[in-house]
Amino acid sequence: MRREKLLPYLFIAPAGAVLLVFWIWPLFHALSLSFRAHDGGFVGLANYRMILTDGDFWPSLRISVWYLVGTVPAALLISFLIANLLFQKLRALGLFRTIYFLPYITSTVAAAMVWRWIFSPHTGGVANTVLDWLGIAPQRWYYESTGVFELIGYGLGLDLPAWAAGPSLALVCAMVFAIWHTLGFDIVIFLAALSQVPSEVYEAADIDGASGPRRMWSITLPLVAPALLFLSIISIIRSFQTFNEIYIMTQEESMNSTQNLAMLIFNHFYGTFNFGAATAVAVLLFAILLVLTACQMKLSGSKAQP
Repeated sequence: MRREKLLPYLFIAPAGAVLLVFWIWPLFHALSLSFRAHDGGFVGLANYRMILTDGDFWPSLRISVWYLVGTVPAALLISFLIANLLFQKLRALGLFRTIYFLPYITSTVAAAMVWRWIFSPHTGGVANTVLDWLGIAPQRWYYESTGVFELIGYGLGLDLPAWAAGPSLALVCAMVFAIWHTLGFDIVIFLAALSQVPSEVYEAADIDGASGPRRMWSITLPLVAPALLFLSIISIIRSFQTFNEIYIMTQEESMNSTQNLAMLIFNHFYGTFNFGAATAVAVLLFAILLVLTACQMKLSGSKAQP
């Protein structure tokens, strides 16, 4: 009897050891580092006070929020619409699904380098070439630290206040890349959710004379709500942890407008070698994501039940 009770624990022991070594221990070690100075001495909450008052944390948090607002809703909406199109009976459907998934499995660094060429402000940049065809002045793209709303207002002859400047054009370049790069994953999840919707429900809606928008609003969206909740949580976490594309697509002169929390951690870690400050920012980021995830699950839990 004792052997039968111990057997399940033996099966999960290897996975538990991996979690302990590579997840649980680093988590508590990072928490411990956030209370220590350069020399390893205990400094209590000094690192947290320094982070919250040094003037870098709040702008980085604001940039992270702009990145979240600019990528998550757009990516979820576009991927949901494309998934609905791919769910129809189309020729070469497998080919289209493969094409849309390819960006997600492509190396982020390699793809970001290609998008740097697309947004190149120099002669030959694809984006500026398109603007030239449209009769619009070329832009500095990932060199530009001015907010996009401020740039649009300037073009229209409007003088917008600083709080209405919006995210920088450099950050928008990274947003566009992020939306393109994550579409494949979101589409696959939506396709899996759509495949679980019973066809009898749509047949009944057709008999009742329901229109396409009505079917989408009353049938499709409620039944794919669990997938939507999952993707929204994953997307929010991913947006706050974004590093590669911002690091690759940002120039030094626009760094102040693209430094999100992940970049702030990197700069503290490898720029000043202040490990205590870096881990303090990481702990604060973990707390922010934990609160956001809990709130989202609380608000959407009842609607996401299958």
